[in-house]
Amino acid sequence: MDAIGVVIALVMLFLVTAGVMAVVGTVKAAKAVAAKVEKHEANARRAVENAALRAKTFTKPGSQGQLAAVRLSLRTSLDATRQVLESGLTEDSQLADSLQLLNRLEAHAAELDREMRILEREPDSARLAVKLPELRERAGRITHSAETMRWAAQDRMRRFADDDLARLGRECENEAGALRHWDRVDGAGGASGGDEAGTGVPGTGGSAGRGTGTQSDGASAAAGGTAAARSEETQRKGLTAGNRLRAEDVLGLGEPLNRLADRLRKPNTGGA
Repeated sequence: MDAIGVVIALVMLFLVTAGVMAVVGTVKAAKAVAAKVEKHEANARRAVENAALRAKTFTKPGSQGQLAAVRLSLRTSLDATRQVLESGLTEDSQLADSLQLLNRLEAHAAELDREMRILEREPDSARLAVKLPELRERAGRITHSAETMRWAAQDRMRRFADDDLARLGRECENEAGALRHWDRVDGAGGASGGDEAGTGVPGTGGSAGRGTGTQSDGASAAAGGTAAARSEETQRKGLTAGNRLRAEDVLGLGEPLNRLADRLRKPNTGGA
């Protein structure tokens, strides 16, 4: 009996837990559906209001139409900025700060739009004409701030895309070079063959030319040395054969001494 009671208690506990989980899941699903419905309802209501404002810009002349144009341009700028920031948030987390600033801008824009909606029902067109420049100036400031963030986010995303594309192009070029590995092998073989041909034949010719020039110079030097040796040998032979030179001839006094000897040999006629 005790075992049966324990089993029944466990079954009851399981059923209660499953029921609670089912209720919680149903509530969460209902909330999610309600949030989606509310979001789509808000988008649909905003789209209808934008269409109505666009129609007023063409159908209502004067200040009423100008006020509708201001409201339409303010809404269009904020919606475009939100779309750009939300689309890039998944890839760039820094855009979260821009979204926070946009939320603050939308709060000011909502307050301004509420004022303009009230002025649309103003029966006094003169008062509307007086208030219109101020409202247009405030709307322009909000629009300019939203456009600045939108353009900066677009430039940032384009810059990231360009950098990524350039990096991808370099990787593709490297991969293409790796796939054409035979081109590099053939180019290296041709370059090595050209180097061997350039260093082999010209080098042999140059060495042969240098060898021939050296041999000719050596032959000329040997011929000169042989001629000098022959001249010295001839002089030595002349000296040994009896053709010895006198000291007077060596000193250049041979001819004066000969003349003096001739004078001394002549008889002195005057003295006789």
